[in-house]
Amino acid sequence: MTPRWDHLLTNATLATFAGDAPYGLIERGAVALHDGLVAWVGPQDALPGDPASLASHVEDLAGAVVTPGLVDCHTHLVFGGNRAHEFDMRLNGATYEEIARAGGGIVSTVKATRAAGEDELFAQALPRAHALMADGVTTLEIKSGYGLDLDTERRMLRVARRLGKALGITVRTTFLGLHALPPEYRDNCDDYVTLVCDVMLPALAAEGLVDAVDAFCENIGFTYAETSRVFDKAAQLGLPVKLHAEQLSDLDGAALVARHGGLSADHLEYLSDNGIRAMAAAGTVAVLLPGAFYALRETKLPPIAGLREHGVAMAVATDCNPGTSPLLSLRLAAGMACTLFRLTPEEALRGVTVNAAKALGLTDRGTLEAGKRADLAVWNLNQPAELCYWIGGTHALRKVFVGGAESSPAG
Repeated sequence: MTPRWDHLLTNATLATFAGDAPYGLIERGAVALHDGLVAWVGPQDALPGDPASLASHVEDLAGAVVTPGLVDCHTHLVFGGNRAHEFDMRLNGATYEEIARAGGGIVSTVKATRAAGEDELFAQALPRAHALMADGVTTLEIKSGYGLDLDTERRMLRVARRLGKALGITVRTTFLGLHALPPEYRDNCDDYVTLVCDVMLPALAAEGLVDAVDAFCENIGFTYAETSRVFDKAAQLGLPVKLHAEQLSDLDGAALVARHGGLSADHLEYLSDNGIRAMAAAGTVAVLLPGAFYALRETKLPPIAGLREHGVAMAVATDCNPGTSPLLSLRLAAGMACTLFRLTPEEALRGVTVNAAKALGLTDRGTLEAGKRADLAVWNLNQPAELCYWIGGTHALRKVFVGGAESSPAG
């Protein structure tokens, strides 16, 4: 006999992202939640009994769209201050070099982050997290990388862990020690990489603060060889890797992270065919970041056709950060991926659900299937494509379920 479920949602338009149908769509569907998991999903007329007899609480959604909870798989959500003044300066004609000489750029964020205590960083990050949750996000990745010393990197990662506990959502933490050279190591990159490998990463991993390791492999970041050193250390510690790769040039970073069995390669505007093939062979996810493309007024598009041809899973994320993507809407990022990168709405929505979960190494979410974690979003919409169609607004999200528990959209 079917056990009595905790919650049964009926008369729903289910975008399950499972199976072969577009969006995994089930019209007039039903989904049951029990003990934090999806217990049953399918056409409503296939339910094993009368809804009222099956669940403690039955809710008729009147055709509303239900999707998996959204997954933002690339953010820099924890940082001190902001760089709105630099945005103003750029639009008044200042060059990157002039802003840097005036103490701007990433150095200014490092300075502000180092000066902020843990409570202050938490207070600044909290409304950003709430904004993402108000757009249906139930799983969030947060990177470090604005401390560039052990104490501040630790503080950032502790805040990320604290956000997950306070908000009741999943937060995955990523150590991004190779984000930029700190000012005190400006002329001694090798010693800084050694510090990251031999001191910072082992200490933070031992404290349970690191779920994955990232780096910025770029002409203005770190070399292939320097990145390899950090990835080798991550492997020794049993940590998965991911990479900011091919954003501004092609340093073969995507192939590098693929050779390390990496979870994802992110940005990818300058990705080569060799990189695509390596990612396809390794199952490494391509994380597309249209917010940075937009904010930097980039013109070089990621090779979407090549990624499709070779079957590389494509995720979409906000890349929320103070300098190049001050974006606080994953739904808008999905729409931008359609408009700017020419993804279909289905591709973009798979990019913020099942493929984004894969980019974090999470196999228990991202689709609506029995046995998966009961992270769901209910939308005041009639069809899934509307999630990408509407530009902005706060009307779309009706409610979310996180681990089977109903939560307000603002957390």
